[in-house]
Amino acid sequence: MIHVTEKAKAQIVALRQVEGKSDYHNIRVSVKGGGCSGLMYDLGFDEEVKPADQVFEDKGIKILVDKKSLLYLLGTTLDFSDGLNGKGFQFINPNASRTCGCGESFAV
Repeated sequence: MIHVTEKAKAQIVALRQVEGKSDYHNIRVSVKGGGCSGLMYDLGFDEEVKPADQVFEDKGIKILVDKKSLLYLLGTTLDFSDGLNGKGFQFINPNASRTCGCGESFAV
């Protein structure tokens, strides 16, 4: 399961409106190689559910995850920060053994 905080939900809803997306545009979360820690998160809108996708729903937000990425993301919480240290989505991932300073990449 992947969880969504209330702040992340509000930001996703706002971004859908700004980008002209409908409620049919789900959030796709995936993991790709790269970044200073070895793995990076990728987040975007996607209306296509692929046959191998796992679909989670939390607080009315549908989240699509491919099988490969799911191994790295189980139990992750998607949050949004608009504080002094930066603005953006944050991944609170219990599977990450270390993260980089910017929080955009991690290692297991």
